[in-house]
Amino acid sequence: MSFSGICDFSLQQACSLGFAWDGEIYNMGESAVLAGFAQHGADFVQQLRGAFAIAWWDGEQLHLIRDHAGAKSLFYHLQDGKLAFASALRDLPAKLEIDNSSLRNIFGLGPAKPPNSGVFAGVREVLPGQMVSFGRDGLREHTWWKLESRPHEDDYPTTVKRVRELVTAAIEEQLDGNVCSLLSGGIDSSIVTAVAANKLGGLRTFSFDFAGNDEHFAANAFQPERDRPFVERMLALYPLTHTYLQCDKADLFNLLPDAMHARGLPGMGDIDASLLYFAGEVAKHSAVALTGECADEVFGGYPWFVRDELLHAETFPWSRNLQARTALLDPDVADSLNLQAHAQACYEESLAQVPRLAGEAPDDARRREVTWLTQRWFMQTLLSRMEGMGGAVGLRGRVPFADRRVMEYLWNVPWAMKNHNGVVKGLLRDAFADLLPAELLQRKKSPFPKTYHPGYTKLLQDKLLEIVHDSASPLAPLLNKQAVLQACKNPPSTTEPWFGQLMAGPQMLAYLIQVDHFLRSH
Repeated sequence: MSFSGICDFSLQQACSLGFAWDGEIYNMGESAVLAGFAQHGADFVQQLRGAFAIAWWDGEQLHLIRDHAGAKSLFYHLQDGKLAFASALRDLPAKLEIDNSSLRNIFGLGPAKPPNSGVFAGVREVLPGQMVSFGRDGLREHTWWKLESRPHEDDYPTTVKRVRELVTAAIEEQLDGNVCSLLSGGIDSSIVTAVAANKLGGLRTFSFDFAGNDEHFAANAFQPERDRPFVERMLALYPLTHTYLQCDKADLFNLLPDAMHARGLPGMGDIDASLLYFAGEVAKHSAVALTGECADEVFGGYPWFVRDELLHAETFPWSRNLQARTALLDPDVADSLNLQAHAQACYEESLAQVPRLAGEAPDDARRREVTWLTQRWFMQTLLSRMEGMGGAVGLRGRVPFADRRVMEYLWNVPWAMKNHNGVVKGLLRDAFADLLPAELLQRKKSPFPKTYHPGYTKLLQDKLLEIVHDSASPLAPLLNKQAVLQACKNPPSTTEPWFGQLMAGPQMLAYLIQVDHFLRSH
């Protein structure tokens, strides 16, 4: 359950909250966690594995502690000696105000955001693996977990064996509760499903698609094929109780505001809204869902690890075309916000934090940089999406590939092993070759599905036209009216992304609609 509170040392009782957590700890129960903090203090967090945000008042200081991967969010706002904090942005007990910095993040970086930023003025987020302590002497930040770069000593067969052990242990540790699996038919979710089904002797699974994609799906470099044939192959091999879920264009469109409120910020548009819909359906049957998320961040599965023009882009590779972002903005607004400079400053600041390995070959060093950027930025966007959408409907998402032991080990595995024999995620495929059929082991990456239905795009275009002509809209004055009218007249590209792999032309319209809801809400 989410928590919130205020710590104020001008009061007789500085903090009324003794101990609270949001999330899950996999390797011990609640009583053991409470006893551990009482006996060992805040350093006891080193013993925990899970996805958690913790607030602990030790009698003298308030400690805000976030899990190593950032699977749970934790925000705070310090003003006039009072620290407001919450595990969900929407619950933060502080006045949430939008300033120019907020707009730079929304238009220049969104739906990603700087790792320590809450986007609103003065709101910060505890970093993954960080503890923020607040006492009479003020605020202190402490890193309790971090990735460390060192030479990888294991040969390839040993590495394959170790990956199999670590990933299997992470999955099996997370099998308690009324658990199911989100099975896309991709290698990551199929591995999770196979291990879980073998351990439990059977498993409930769900897959997602959109009404009309039989007719309108358009294969492209980022989404080469549909999922269903590969899901069916898994169903033939394992004792799975499977449900195919489908979302139509009206539900997808109508859930855009709810998805924005669930995240607390403008997010991935209909990519968020669809997960909100599907999570609600899954929650009718299961309380916990295993996913294959974070495997691409850990094993190097995204296109920007292999495509030279993306790998060597001197900016965030999932968001390198700023023009695609600003095409619908008023040019004066875009210039005054200086979006290019802001994005570049954030990129360079993140690069300066990369844990380097002395003597590393240039290409390996660059992939280490891109892995760092991907885990600190892109992975956080996906994790907050899962947390927000699942949390809104009572579904807890679990990400075994983001296990501490897995992330620590894979951080130092060289690219030649991860990409063994020139195959993307060849190491992961080799580690689980006996669990999956050949056609699935060889499947190219295909991300979370999206709709290609032109009727959905028409709903977005009509709504954006309504916004641009609405004198009460706070977004309308920031838009280039003529460019918006043109975008609402012609079919936008459904295959060329401006963020990640899925967010193309229709998703830009959906994102702006969410921004309008966001600005109206604050």
